Amino acid sequence: MPDPLPTHAGPFALGTFGSAAGPFPGLVTGSRVRDLSDAVTSVRALLDDWDTWLPRLHELAAAADGTWHDLAGLRVLAPVEPGQILQSGANYRKHVVDLVAAEKESVHGATPEEARADAERMMDERIRNGVPYVFLGSPRAICGPYDDILLPALGEQHDWELELALVIGKPGKNIAVEDALDHVAAYTICNDLTTRDRLYRPDLKAIGTDWFTAKNADTFLPTGPFLVPAAFVGDPNELRITLRHNGVVRQDESTKDMIFDIPRLIAYVSTTTTLRPGDLLLTGSPAGNGAHWGVFLRPGDVVEAEITGLGHQRNTVRSQA
Repeated sequence: MPDPLPTHAGPFALGTFGSAAGPFPGLVTGSRVRDLSDAVTSVRALLDDWDTWLPRLHELAAAADGTWHDLAGLRVLAPVEPGQILQSGANYRKHVVDLVAAEKESVHGATPEEARADAERMMDERIRNGVPYVFLGSPRAICGPYDDILLPALGEQHDWELELALVIGKPGKNIAVEDALDHVAAYTICNDLTTRDRLYRPDLKAIGTDWFTAKNADTFLPTGPFLVPAAFVGDPNELRITLRHNGVVRQDESTKDMIFDIPRLIAYVSTTTTLRPGDLLLTGSPAGNGAHWGVFLRPGDVVEAEITGLGHQRNTVRSQA
């Protein structure tokens, strides 16, 4: 457990914790955790009845009864076992403009000024008339916010992608943009790692990207530390996303740089799949990943990440045994 203890917005947050007696769902208030296993089996089960549980959590946070633990004495696990993991790609304007401009320079011979102007026009058009780009991830990739990241044996370009993630608390299909935020129970932090040199298959060039191989290795989705109820977070389009790699700031951006904001993402994915409590929706990663810097993860590296009001992560990189 890192020092200082992770902090979060609002009077309480939710998480899953490990003790000598095993894992349990917990209510976090300051430096203490109230064991909720006397009332619910998991955080996921709590989300299934979110409207009933939310006022009760307020009461429990203020009460002295129940079993309480010191947060410093617990292992902080990934806060929830999700149903679906929906991942948004190419959803930060500056990040995508950088990528498109670089291609226009290297492939098409445009000047830096021409390339950037063209890329910015493309993004403005995409905001007006485009739709999000979303794919599915595997829950098996999730690890805790302070667990080691284990690099797979195959691939060399292991990269970070810090993202704001939302957790669904109300089911829905074909959700209207204006109603979308009513379906969000809480927010958390996800670092959506990618092995860049396994993203494209040379044997299947016509098919395109191999998201399964590149993104779903064990421990490639550090999540948490907590679920912070949406009411405590404020405007999710005004949060700061910051990632440090070996102490060097690599990503530092506001969520207002999203191309498609959270209501539009929710509305879009719900046209295809029914959203259910516990589903996790990642909202994209800003500029500053390892590919941008020409630096990738190596054993012994330390990745530290934080998003306004949601706490922080700290993961050490190891080789897979």
